[in-house]
Amino acid sequence: MNKKQSVMGEKQRVRSQVAASTEEPLLSPQRAFVLQFYPETDVAQGRFVGRVEQVVSGQTARFDSLDVLVAFLGRVLSEVRAVFPEEK
Repeated sequence: MNKKQSVMGEKQRVRSQVAASTEEPLLSPQRAFVLQFYPETDVAQGRFVGRVEQVVSGQTARFDSLDVLVAFLGRVLSEVRAVFPEEK
């Protein structure tokens, strides 16, 4: 076993212990996203501009409104559901 496999195994063990101790489901990486908001974002004005990336697939989209952001999230999550139907 190399160092990377050892670290990954340790992370999984810790996650399992945390999930078991809190009885919370583990967070699915297939449903993880990174959001980056650009300087033009103005929450008070309802203006959201930036980039979103799905962690596992690397799919990205630029958005200039919440509607565009939510549409991207909905599309990607639908794809995830089709591939991983057992994950709730």
